[in-house]
Order: sequence, then C-alpha cells, then structure tokens
Amino acid sequence: MDSIFSEKYRSRKKLQQIIVFGIFRIFSFSIVLILFGILGFLIVKGASVLSWDFFTESPTDGMTKGGIFPAIVGTLYLMLGSALFSLPIGIMSGIYMNEYASNGNLVQFIRFMTNNLSGIPSIVFGLFGMALFVSYLDFGDSILAGSLTLGLLSLPVVIRTTEEALKDIPNTYREGSLALGATKFQTIWHVILPMGMPRIITGLILSLGRVSGETAPILFTCAAYFLPQLPSSIFDQCMALPYHLYVVSTSGTDLEAQQPIAYGTALVLILIILIINLLATGLRKYFENKNK
Repeated sequence: MDSIFSEKYRSRKKLQQIIVFGIFRIFSFSIVLILFGILGFLIVKGASVLSWDFFTESPTDGMTKGGIFPAIVGTLYLMLGSALFSLPIGIMSGIYMNEYASNGNLVQFIRFMTNNLSGIPSIVFGLFGMALFVSYLDFGDSILAGSLTLGLLSLPVVIRTTEEALKDIPNTYREGSLALGATKFQTIWHVILPMGMPRIITGLILSLGRVSGETAPILFTCAAYFLPQLPSSIFDQCMALPYHLYVVSTSGTDLEAQQPIAYGTALVLILIILIINLLATGLRKYFENKNK
C-alpha cells in the first residue's frame, strides 16, 4: 500500500515538474519569438529601402527620398559624447562607494538617490538638460548639451554596474595584494578593476544601447529636423536616428511615401543596438579570458 502511494506521489510530482518547466520554456521561447517578430516586421517593411545610398546620403525631396547618413553620424556622436561623460564619473563613483566609503548613512543615501535617478522618465532628463546645459550654461541646442544630458541618463547604470561588479570580487584578492605591500590605489588599479572590467564594460555598452534609442532628451537639447551638412563642432546641432524616425513617421509632405523610410530607419536603429549588444558580449568574453 505504501509503495503504491509513493509511486502515485512521485508520478504527481513529476507531472507537476513537467508542467511548470513547460510553462517556463514557453515563456522563454515567446521572448525570442517576439524579438524575431519585431525584426521580421521591420525587415519586411523596411528592407526595400536599404541600400548604399540610404546609408551614405542625406534626406532629399522633403524626407521622401535620400538616406539617413547625417542621422547615423549624429547618433554616433551622441553615444560617444555620453560615454566620455558617464564612464569616468560612473566608474569613479562606483569605486568610491564600494572600496573607500564605509557602508554608512551617506553611502546608503547615495545608493537610494542613484536608484531613484535611474527611474526618472527620460523626458524629465530632457527638460533638465534644456534648463541647465542649453539655457543656463549657454551651450545652446548642441551635441555637447545632448551628450551631457544622455550621459546623466546613463550614469546610474554605470554606477550600479561598477559597484556590483566590484562587490562580487572576493576580499581575499584585496587582502593578498595589500599583504604583498601594494597600496590601496595600486590594489584597485592593478587587481580589482581588471577583474571587474568585463561587467563594467558590459554595463557601459548596454547603457549606450539605451542612449542610442532615446528621443525625448535630444528633442529638448540637440536634435534638428533636417541639416544639409554634418556638424563641424560640438556646439552644432545634429540629426539623430530616434528623432528622425519620429519626424518621418508623423510629419512631412507625403507620409505614405515616407513610411518605407521610417521602417528602414527603425531597422537600422535596431541593428545598431544588436551590434552594440554583440560587442558587449564579445568584450566581456575577451576580458574574462584575459583574467584567467
């Protein structure tokens, strides 16, 4: 009797496990299907406009013809500018909170404010950037103002990624380095940072992926509807893919003729983000293998 009961119990548990794991598997595959669905939709709608001219020419005939080269260049400028601002500040802040500061009220307050900063809507960052960088500091609508605003947007991600990366490194490495006569700074620079670099770089590049798709901050600080030439300095305006996508989708002389260009622009933006994610994965593996 007990053996029959045990057999039924094991069968029921096995069935429950199969059902639960099956549900998990369905949800996992559904995420992949959604991604491929979005890519497939954009490819079907926008692949027809992709050509060498589309990547290398400026828009013409009221955004109904031509390419998106100025928008691609402007997006890359903004990504580079935001990285130059957020990377050093974010990494140094993360190092301070994990390696130097005691885990007191001040650090807890900084962490609390950093978490809140990461949850602020991007349009609020845009409004702040316009008030501070465009108006008060008199940078005007420029690449500099847009880059600083996007840098503020990505800063919480870099800080938290750096702190978590350093926190996971065992203290034995720090103690061993200090025991050999290294200073705290030498320990951080030669031991801790190289070990945490894979996750730090990954966090930075993923934050750039978010920056590349933001529309609201650049709408307030730097984006131009159309520019016949590329920007010549950091104080010039620039076109950008997210804002260009918004423009060709919602306004213009011929919305029907602009639809393929809009889908093509969205496809290029998605491809840039995918390339950034692949680059993050590659760099992470490179640094992991280097540290072995």
